[in-house]
Amino acid sequence: MAEMSVELVAVERRLWSGTASFVVAQTTEGEIGVMAGHEPVLGQLVEGGIVKVTTTDGETITAAVHGGFLSVTSDSVSVLAESAELGEEVDVDRERAALAESDDAERARATARLRAAGQSV
Repeated sequence: MAEMSVELVAVERRLWSGTASFVVAQTTEGEIGVMAGHEPVLGQLVEGGIVKVTTTDGETITAAVHGGFLSVTSDSVSVLAESAELGEEVDVDRERAALAESDDAERARATARLRAAGQSV
């Protein structure tokens, strides 16, 4: 199985890095799926989007991503987000409360966080 190096980085920290077989991200041009050997691409990530990484071990890493860029080469993917949270780190109760009380931008972020945590919205 072909593999590529993947880094998922937010301004404040590196969330995950390792080898993967597949990456899916939501860009301003639409959703993109990337496998090793993909043509080089630079894409702008959407606010309140999701990035899913399928590792070479078959594990799925899901993150809520808020703005930033996706950079693809033939053997690597870098996700450089303004802010991001891994699905496993999301406080589901807090995000559900944010859906009811926040402005549109924060509701979009809360929705993305809940989706990253595997919750239906």
